[in-house]
Amino acid sequence: MLSSGLFLQPPLSPAPRVKTVTEQPQAFLDRHPDVELFEVVLADLSGGLRGKWVTRDKIGTVFADELKLPISALVFDSWGRDVEEWVFLRGDGDGCCVPEPRSLAPMPWGKRPMGQILVSLDHEDGTPNPLDPRRILGNVEARLQERGLQPVVASEMEFFLLHSQRDHLGRPRHTQQDSLGGALNTGQTYGLEAMAEVDEFMHAVRECCELQSLAVDTLIKESAPSQYEINLLHHPDALLAADQALLLKRAIRGIARNYERTATFMAKPFGDLAGNGMHLHCSLQDGEGNNLFDDGTRDGSVLLRQAIAGCMETLPDIMLLLAPTLNSYRRFQRGMHAPLAPCWGYENRTVALRVPAGPLSAMRLEHRVGGADAQPHLAIAALLAGMLYGIEQELEPPPAMEGNAWEQLEPSLPRDWNGALDAFRQSRFVADYLGASFQEVYGLVKQQEIDEFSRHVTPLEYDTNF
Repeated sequence: MLSSGLFLQPPLSPAPRVKTVTEQPQAFLDRHPDVELFEVVLADLSGGLRGKWVTRDKIGTVFADELKLPISALVFDSWGRDVEEWVFLRGDGDGCCVPEPRSLAPMPWGKRPMGQILVSLDHEDGTPNPLDPRRILGNVEARLQERGLQPVVASEMEFFLLHSQRDHLGRPRHTQQDSLGGALNTGQTYGLEAMAEVDEFMHAVRECCELQSLAVDTLIKESAPSQYEINLLHHPDALLAADQALLLKRAIRGIARNYERTATFMAKPFGDLAGNGMHLHCSLQDGEGNNLFDDGTRDGSVLLRQAIAGCMETLPDIMLLLAPTLNSYRRFQRGMHAPLAPCWGYENRTVALRVPAGPLSAMRLEHRVGGADAQPHLAIAALLAGMLYGIEQELEPPPAMEGNAWEQLEPSLPRDWNGALDAFRQSRFVADYLGASFQEVYGLVKQQEIDEFSRHVTPLEYDTNF
């Protein structure tokens, strides 16, 4: 945990926003005359999607930055509740919704034609809001760009496709089952026949992604029963990569409902099976598009090693962003593929930070800690901030790990929610690179959620103690 050290420069304060001027809304309306309503989508700090429905004739007001939402819409907990310790002290004023034109797209999974548009929520005076996940990521990306470094980012998203109806005890039900309850013959990692069993669903997801300009790379059967993975292509625009990860999750959930299924990105739906991760791939380019991690050798550049060292040193501080819920920490068990300690290596899937094999021009790091339940903008911001920290401090990582990291290293990352919250709140790094106001408010959100869980008694406790 980085609780001391040099005082680093605060996150950049971007210039006030400029009103969006674009012909895109009218062109969209002309292409989609059947769309009557739009969902205005705001991503909050907990990974929830908030917003409003607006009628066709009002979409122009969204693009004129005239639609308002309370600033507190960013600060709901996972159940959509206000964090009262924060919201009422500030009067719960309004902010202005600022649209992301690249996200304007049809929603093909609804019963009636609708469109969607992703927005940020800025202050009414036009200044960017330091509590908006998109602005937090944009600030970190801007700091890298000021050093002539452009992040290139991609995400890999794992999820379970389950029956919509749970069993009589409220537990989720597999869509892949064998005579032993789905434990043996239904995992079928990379199994093509298993993919064929859900071909209509996967084709519908792929077609939706094409319609929404979400750059899907591969669709994969994962190791657990009913578990799959969809990967997105790399983008030399970290904000766009995060937007697409968020909208991919939304599309998967929407399409699943049409097939009377539930898609969940819960980190650990089944205690004895693999959990859902969100691996992030990242490299840095210069202004001419050259990969700065590639120095012509298999070892990679000094910049690569500095970025890895920064990610390793800051990993405990950002664990709360990569594993944001009580359930998140059930992923971190021996033998379950989730890293337990800060470490790195070449082509080694037991480490936290992997440098994959491949062409030197594609040299990159893969961050393997985050769960699929993480908010994509915050997870990517945390990754980029760690890389930037290592570069600015000119850090050097330890030797690359060879062999099984789980056998060679004792677990040292926060293993529970409270420990991660403590590390996050005490971190000078989080305050300096992601923002002190964000650190304070996000800590309050997670404390409220921890307090809620602490008030509930589980069936296991009754069975154990009665």
